[in-house]
Amino acid sequence: MKLQESIMVQMSLARAHFRPITTFCAGLLVACVVAIPGLAQTVVTTVPVPDHPQAITINLLTNKIYTIDNSSDVTEIDGGTNTSMVIPLGLPPTNSANAMAVNPITNKIYVTSVDTNQVSVVDGSTHSVAFVPTGVNPVALAVDRIRNQIFAANFSSSNVTVIDGRNNTTSTVTAGAEPDAVAVNLHTHKAYVANFGGTVTVINERNLATQTVTSGSGSFAVAVNPVTNKIYVANLLDNTVTVIDGDTNSTVTVAVGTFPSGVVVNPLTNKIYVTNRLDNTVTVIDGGTNLTTTVAVGTLPFPINIDILRNQIYVADFAGGSITTIDGGTNSATTIPIGNVIVNGLAVNPFTNRIYAIGLIEDDVVVLNGPNVLLNPIALDLTDGLIRDDN
Repeated sequence: MKLQESIMVQMSLARAHFRPITTFCAGLLVACVVAIPGLAQTVVTTVPVPDHPQAITINLLTNKIYTIDNSSDVTEIDGGTNTSMVIPLGLPPTNSANAMAVNPITNKIYVTSVDTNQVSVVDGSTHSVAFVPTGVNPVALAVDRIRNQIFAANFSSSNVTVIDGRNNTTSTVTAGAEPDAVAVNLHTHKAYVANFGGTVTVINERNLATQTVTSGSGSFAVAVNPVTNKIYVANLLDNTVTVIDGDTNSTVTVAVGTFPSGVVVNPLTNKIYVTNRLDNTVTVIDGGTNLTTTVAVGTLPFPINIDILRNQIYVADFAGGSITTIDGGTNSATTIPIGNVIVNGLAVNPFTNRIYAIGLIEDDVVVLNGPNVLLNPIALDLTDGLIRDDN
């Protein structure tokens, strides 16, 4: 294995509150950030979007934010100007919660259509749209940016559609019962599919061979720490997180709060954050010891995201009309009302220090400044781990 070191892109993103210089090295993004006086955590603006937005994602290389709504339209927001434009997919309206993901290297946006059993592929440069058939009810997406593979978890057909991003051809991989979440490890090139039936399907991305790991009841969310090669699976029905050792597939069970629904990892601190929807808390797991700390947040926390540069964790208080920010260094929490009845999703741009929250009822995206945290030069890998190649 060797680290890919050839420089592909060099970017400079100047902002009023800090100035990051980023170098994109075959997936390795190094951000040397110089702190200068900035803004407190506040709402910057609100961007209208159509018809009950269901999901949100961001391309960090283009600073473009994307939402999908019930009218099956994608809205693209320019992170520099907060102007927006609608990209119609030409699909029937839907009440299903579709998923989104981005490959920033190819500038392609992927959107599931649960009702029509397909993935829409949007070209971020031209806004052209292609359609790829999937299994029944694709509810989750993950992208391996390096291998240019896209994984769609098909809940009702209990399989995964693997899309080759070069030509949109597909392969189908059998999963466990009711797959509903998927994450990839970009060190090992393995995809981890959480199956609601209580297992995790491990897919070797090179040959699509699978292994099955027993998890908890109602596996609902999954995240990967590529540095430690540990996988974290939130089990909705038994209030646990299954920790999988990616080398051996052995497991450890960690008790968390009630109805764990979302999970994110900070690979730089080896901390894992789990939203517990029914007791209004976040469980913080120390990845080295599996010991836990509980942090109180807002009402019905569900979507969660992280700014690794500042070690700030953002929790959407789904029914609280607010965003709770957890300082990863102290576990102190600050709640910011944003004026929405239901906060349905979050995206974070660590280079602009902006947070994007979708309002399901108000049909908008609320743009917030992150907290004004002083920074030291820090290395951030866009692909969530150093890029290694076994080929």
